[in-house]
Amino acid sequence: MVKEIGHFIGGKTVAGKSGRFADVYNPNTGEVQAKVALASEEEMAAAVENAAAAQPGWAAKNPQVRARVMMKFIQLVNAEKEELAQMLSSEHGKTVPDSHGDIQRGVEVAEFCLGIPHLLKGEYSESAGPGIDMYSMRQPLGVAAGITPFNFPAMIPMWKMCPAIACGNAFILKPSERDPSVPMRLAELMIEAGLPEGILNVVNGDKVAVDAILDNEIIQGVGFVGSTAIAEYVYSRGTASGKRVQCFGGAKNHMIIMPDADMDQAVDALIGAGYGSAGERCMAISVAVPVGEATADALVEKLIPRVESLKIGPSTDREADYGPIVTQQALERVRGYVDLGVEEGATLAVDGRDFSMQGYENGYFMGGCLFDNVTKDMRIYKEEIFGPVLSVVRAKTYEEALDLPMSHEYGNGVAIYTRDGDSAREFADRINIGMVGINVPIPVPLAYHTFGGWKRSAFGDLNQHGPDSVRFYTRTKTVTSRWPSGMKEGAEFVIPTMN
Repeated sequence: MVKEIGHFIGGKTVAGKSGRFADVYNPNTGEVQAKVALASEEEMAAAVENAAAAQPGWAAKNPQVRARVMMKFIQLVNAEKEELAQMLSSEHGKTVPDSHGDIQRGVEVAEFCLGIPHLLKGEYSESAGPGIDMYSMRQPLGVAAGITPFNFPAMIPMWKMCPAIACGNAFILKPSERDPSVPMRLAELMIEAGLPEGILNVVNGDKVAVDAILDNEIIQGVGFVGSTAIAEYVYSRGTASGKRVQCFGGAKNHMIIMPDADMDQAVDALIGAGYGSAGERCMAISVAVPVGEATADALVEKLIPRVESLKIGPSTDREADYGPIVTQQALERVRGYVDLGVEEGATLAVDGRDFSMQGYENGYFMGGCLFDNVTKDMRIYKEEIFGPVLSVVRAKTYEEALDLPMSHEYGNGVAIYTRDGDSAREFADRINIGMVGINVPIPVPLAYHTFGGWKRSAFGDLNQHGPDSVRFYTRTKTVTSRWPSGMKEGAEFVIPTMN
């Protein structure tokens, strides 16, 4: 029997009332394993009202209390990590070891939030003027919301909800309807950790739920991760409603390989960063840019056998390099891009379109694909494919290589492989990309720094996790005080100064 997944509201699981459901597939087999409820506007409004009622009491708790709840949550997640990883893999398709990484990177943000008593400290100026003291404090927004994608169903929900909750907000999470089980379980673990009922609500849904979040007057802040088109939509509609909004969109991450690079290290990096998780990562390297024909020839010669020998298997195979793509629709989309690349004239050096997994013929599997001689006018270069497809764009010079990511509309991540420290430093200084790797293929910052791209990879002024998350989920209030003993008699008609 196919199970039904509802919502998590008011500290408990509740059934959906809209009568609308979406299928949740097992990407390994193509079978429907669950049906997830899609919330109505009324259901979302009820969840928000529940959160708003609970939030003042939670904000009144001192930060140490909130940090202790987060500490217990971390312990519970770590104790259940294997079960969570198995659950995640069964709905997403990434391998179980990869799912462990998904969970761990989310836990690290929860660990950062243990420092919330320090992170929320304001500033104080004694005697800023005659008998005048001035101080600032950070206070929660109230109710915030997160709209998170399918490709990291543990990590990104924790990136959103943990800082928001630690700062004293209530939080509405709208996870992807493709893999909703892990976010639901994380909410249960938060309650078990001591979070008051109503502070974290998981409302499953589609565009109806998203629009209900964006239009709800109670919700003060919204975070989103997904495609650029949707990110721009969420940002525009959310800010038009007076909300604080941060949105992170698509990517086309380049890796430049200099002639002096260690070629074996560069190839290892491209294989892992390009094909891990079937390429369904916003920080995946999808474009390799070798500088010089000799570098390009050597790179492609080493890449071809490595791509051909990639081990593809079900998500339960711990030895597999990657598993299936998340849905049949996504698989067809990626295959369509490979067809397009051939039509555009790129050289398909490795063709994985017809890969089939024995015993899993109905699963959403695809072999690794490698394009050579890709040019920047091709759609397979311009657009995000989000699959196990790597494109090689040959550059004659360093300046030509540098211009490719510099002139691309996306600016999420970039990497350079070189032994030359001066070139690397100059590259990091000049490049107009939000996250830079030097001999590091996937430069995802750790939790105490911030994550975010530039250009059309991000909308909004503040990044995810790190100090920016505290700034995003709080407002600064500044108080100027003077007591009667220091006051002059009579009205003052000029603007106050500190003279």
